[in-house]
Formats: sequence, structure tokens, C-alpha cells
Amino acid sequence: MDFSEHVISKIAEKRTPADLTRPLPEKREMDRPRESRATRLKVLFLITTFPLSSETFIQREIRCLRNLPVEIDLYSLWGGANEFEGLKVNRFPKWRLIALLWRLPYWMARKPSAFINLGKHLFERQVKTPLDFGMTLVGIFFAVCYASHFSQPENRPQIIHAAWATMPATAAQLLRVLLKIPFSFQAHAYDIFRNGGDWLLPSKLRESSLIIVSTKYGRESLISRGGDASRIAMIRQGIDEFPPQKTLRKKRAPLRILSVGRLIEKKGFSDQLALLAELKRSGLEFEARIVGGGRCAKALTSQWSQLCLNGTVQLLGPRPNGLVIEQLQWADVFIYTGKQLANGDSDGLPNVIAEAMAVGVPVVSTGVAGVREAITDEQTGVLMRNLDHNAWRSALERLRDDDEYYMGISKKARAWVNTNFDARTNVSHICHQWRVLLTRAKTSSSLYSVNSLNNPSIASHAASCDD
Repeated sequence: MDFSEHVISKIAEKRTPADLTRPLPEKREMDRPRESRATRLKVLFLITTFPLSSETFIQREIRCLRNLPVEIDLYSLWGGANEFEGLKVNRFPKWRLIALLWRLPYWMARKPSAFINLGKHLFERQVKTPLDFGMTLVGIFFAVCYASHFSQPENRPQIIHAAWATMPATAAQLLRVLLKIPFSFQAHAYDIFRNGGDWLLPSKLRESSLIIVSTKYGRESLISRGGDASRIAMIRQGIDEFPPQKTLRKKRAPLRILSVGRLIEKKGFSDQLALLAELKRSGLEFEARIVGGGRCAKALTSQWSQLCLNGTVQLLGPRPNGLVIEQLQWADVFIYTGKQLANGDSDGLPNVIAEAMAVGVPVVSTGVAGVREAITDEQTGVLMRNLDHNAWRSALERLRDDDEYYMGISKKARAWVNTNFDARTNVSHICHQWRVLLTRAKTSSSLYSVNSLNNPSIASHAASCDD
């Protein structure tokens, strides 16, 4: 541990409950001496499919971790590429499933309690969908196939981290007991809210050493389900390279409206097209662009045609992140019409909202879930109670006509992102939590028993982070 890490750890030890609302100090690059391989934190990083263009937040985390004293052993459990920006991506080839014929009996004989406990978890909750069942099985199979590999000293990680609470966290949960290695996982909106959350989420909350969520809303939801607050850290995602803030376009008529996201139900694009059609009929002059792809693309294209929006609204399809920034530079306003579905699925805080705020494009949004944490109405953005087109027209016209109001929101939005959404700072907090976890693990041999984390005294090693 170098001097700056020692200082940060001492600060963390002395933090009071009130201090938990303040971020830890960021270690500057100039303060970080070259680390030897022995002092680097070795992390087994498990992801469902990597890289995906719709998961740029994970790519940013990986980039930031590579600039810290962390050695990443990256595994993509379902497809993906062979490398990412020079970092090897280990894919799980399905031909390795044949190893289950001897690996499964071996590990069941060596660690019977792990599989008895796993069986109890599987019957603790009813599986909601075939997809949940399939993802859980793949996670289990990966753990059994690779446990012997990760048990070798040269391959053994200090921490197992899952980027999702689904398939990757299932693998990490089983590897934890087989190899006595602590694991952490990130719980996203999909993991928490869709159909009541991941199939094995209750057991993962009990057995994980650290759970990371990106919104207060998500953290409160997990605590309400019995999650130990001392092990659930609210650490936001972030932007690793901040874009330049756009200059005010003096004449904003017709108004340039942009929306970006996956074309799936919870993003509310069907409602958005209906809203844009109403705004057009009401006489508002605007040009709109929708960027994104997804399973609803065909249905939305049909709706777009039926609403006669072809001269006003462009459906641009998916675009890489660099081109999304170009679209944000074009836009006067960013709109978001997300909603909560009948199965409970909803967004947390979409990263693209923070990206729009970083560029200085005012966001007009429905107040779903974690969006309210970033947007304070008429301060860092505009919150809409519903999709009433008259209310939306009034909000958009004010942003079109009032320069002082527009720039006030733009500047405050950028300030919020600078303070809360810097990926480099936020990833350093994750790394710090891992080091605290390892320090506690050295003194808690029972950390890896299947029932140990029901003990609050053992579970108190991860403090929650907040704004």
C-alpha cells in the first residue's frame, strides 16, 4: 500500500455516519507511484456479454480500472469480442461444458455444502422467465468449469466482481464458496426491478461482500428487501472523458429535440412518438431525432409512419457513442419519456441523461425512478408529471424563448455531472471498497461460509457512498 492509499484508508476508518454522505478523496495520478505486480489488486471481472455498444458505462469502468493499481482478468460469459482496447477478453466457449461430466462430481464431493445451499437458493423463489432460468444455469456451469483454473496460485484472484446481478453474479456467488474468495456485484435497474429482480437476488444480497448500486432509489429498494445497508454502496456510474459544453444557439426555432436510448418498452418511445405527433398538431415548430436500436424498432417505425412524422422526426437507428455526442451538440433539448412497466421494470438513471447534462443540453423528462436524483425541476432540468402535450409544449417553449433560463439549467446540469458523474473518481471509490473488503476478509475466516453473512458484525465492512 502506497502513502496516498494509506491516507485514504485511515480517513475511511475514521468516517462517522455523517461522513458517509461525502465522497472519499480522489488519488491524483501524480501521487501514484509505479506499482509492483505484487501490490496490484487482482480482480476477476465477470460480464454477461462484452463489449456491447449499449453498455458503454461498463467500458468506461474498465478503462478507469486500468489506470488504477488493478490487474483485471476479464471474462465474457456469453459471446463478446476477444479483446477490448488491448485488454484480453476471455470468452466462455460452450464446448467447455463437456467438462461438467467430471468437474461437477469433483466439486460436489469436495464442497457438498455449497451445492446443498445452491439448491435451497433455487427453490427459495419461483423462477419468473425461461431467460432467468437459462442465465442462472450458465452462471453455475461457468463456475463449475472454471473453479479449478481459478484455484491455481497464478490464476487466483483476490476479488471476484460481477458487472450484473444476473448470470455473472451467479457465477461469482458459487465461486465464492468453492474457492473462499469474496465477491462483489453491481445491481442495475434491470437486476432489481424486472419481475421482482433476479431469481437468486435474495441469496446474493446475503452472501455478497459488497453490492454496488448507481442510484439512491436502487439502494433503498435493496435495503427494503432485507439487504444489509452496510454492504450496499451507492456509487454512481460516470463519464471518463467529458465532452465540451455546447454554445447557446441564439435562434432556437425550429427547436431541435433529441432522444437517445434502446428501443425497448420501458424507454417509452411509443409514448414519445404520440407526444411528438400531438406537439406537431398543436403548431410547435421543431425537428426531432431519435437515436437507438432494439426489439421495438419495427413497431416504432410503423407507428412513426402512421403518425405522419416522416417530415419532422428522424429515426436514426443505433449510433456509436462518439456520434451520439455529435447529436447532443446538434440538439437544443433532450427529452426522456421512460416509464415503469407492469412487471416492475424501469430505468434507474440513464447514462445518456447525464451525458446530455454534461454537454449542457437541458433535459426535459418524466420523473421515473432515479432520474429525480439528477434532475431538480427548473434547476438542473425540467421534470414532467405526465405526457400531457400542453404541459410539454409550455416547457419546451420556455427553453426555446428564455436564454437566461436555458443557460441557468445548462450550467447547473453540467456542475451536477462534474460533481457526481466523474467515472475516474467513482471507479476509484469502487477500488477503495474492494481494498477495505480484503482488509476485513483477512480477519474474518468465516466470511466464506454459506451462512456467515447473516451476521451483521461480519457484514459491516462496506460503507455506503452517497452524493
